Amino acid sequence: MSTTTAETSAPVSKADPARTSRRVRRRGETGLAGALVSHGLLTVASLIALFPIAWLVYLSLGPDKDDYLHPGGIWNKMTFDNYTFVLEHTKFFDWLKSSLIVTLGTTFIGVLIAATTGYAVSRMRFPGYKKFMWVLLVTQMFPVAVLMVPMYQILSDLKLIDNYFGLVLVYCTTVIPYSAWLLKGYFDTIPFEIDEAGRVDGLTPFGTFFRLVLPLAKPGLAVAAFYNFLTAFSEVAFASTFMLSDDKYTLAVGLQSFVSEHDAQRNLMAATAVLIAIPAAMFFYLVQKNLVTGLTAGGTKG
Repeated sequence: MSTTTAETSAPVSKADPARTSRRVRRRGETGLAGALVSHGLLTVASLIALFPIAWLVYLSLGPDKDDYLHPGGIWNKMTFDNYTFVLEHTKFFDWLKSSLIVTLGTTFIGVLIAATTGYAVSRMRFPGYKKFMWVLLVTQMFPVAVLMVPMYQILSDLKLIDNYFGLVLVYCTTVIPYSAWLLKGYFDTIPFEIDEAGRVDGLTPFGTFFRLVLPLAKPGLAVAAFYNFLTAFSEVAFASTFMLSDDKYTLAVGLQSFVSEHDAQRNLMAATAVLIAIPAAMFFYLVQKNLVTGLTAGGTKG
């Protein structure tokens, strides 16, 4: 007797063309309307952010000091004479030298002290370590007008008035507390096992810090360095009080030389402001790769 077995195949379902052509939206993915709105808002925000810079550059091309009152007339008489005058007939390069000495000194010393402070508080549990960080934070609450007189007296006793190192020390007192807090938060995200592995390999605490931890903390160090640089680069009150020689003025103080009691040469001020922005933009370009990572990683504890 022969038996036959019937093989039944599952029915092949034909996909609905209208259904397959419809793209399934993933969770968190915006549609076309949402993308257009977000890109439109970002474009408007970018234009708002760039407009003051573009307007400053535009005013710097006006040959007359009162051209800012009639900006429409600048278009037909644009010139680079303002930049030529600033570079050739002022002490711009002396101001630039002073600014670079002060800002780079503040950045290096400030980041070094803040890094060691933040690392010590992050890894070591010495008596009063929490109160120590809060004391650093409290020092940021005093206004400049209150600190000006005692700082001047201290620098005068130390013979550091009209001295680059004295101004660097003053700036370090303002940037180190915040930088220490920032770097402490970033060091908290680095696993403690790295320190233990370094000590197993025979490294001292300083060797572990400099050879293992600091290379991993580059994004946080970049943020602290950028903050220190901009703070020292753009500060005016301390620099105008403690630096007395006009050839030792920083760029921010030198910009004030175009403002007299009864007049202001706004075309030269605009050209100088554009030139001042170049070093800051270059420093930002050097550290921008690590800025986003450093700003976000320090806010969470891993």
